[in-house]
Amino acid sequence: MVDSPVAEGLTTGIALVLLIVGAAGVILPVLPGSLLIVITLAVWALLLGSTPAWTVAIIGIILALLGWSAATVLTGRVLRREKIPRGPVLIAIAAALVGMVAMPPLGLFLGFALGLFGAEYLRRGRDVQAALGASLSALRAIGLGILVEFGMAGAAVSCFVIGALIHHLG
Repeated sequence: MVDSPVAEGLTTGIALVLLIVGAAGVILPVLPGSLLIVITLAVWALLLGSTPAWTVAIIGIILALLGWSAATVLTGRVLRREKIPRGPVLIAIAAALVGMVAMPPLGLFLGFALGLFGAEYLRRGRDVQAALGASLSALRAIGLGILVEFGMAGAAVSCFVIGALIHHLG
């Protein structure tokens, strides 16, 4: 669809910025990082229309979706195992948002951890050991999920860079 080399270069540059924002969104969940990566790759390939663009976009989309799915499955499995319902997680998310405003960016993580512990402490009848054990397990699972998703997002961005080079130099 994009006809001139300048427009292709501009499209690729904008896509790269959006992909980097998407990868950052996996770590700092202000934006839906993996979703932004998937949409950016699809639109970039559609606009450029070349075989290398479509090839790396499809590979990148698959990688991003695998990372997103793996993170969701890993986290969900531990939350079910620890019998942590949605309520404490929603409280933790609200506390994370308050923490992000009060002490950016560290407050996001502290707010989530403290919110989850506080909700579990109250839910588990003020049992510190049980609340701490469940909260730490959940935080480890969430951390591992973020790490896996970020790794796959990085692989998707790397595919894009390789495909962009092949498209523009080939």
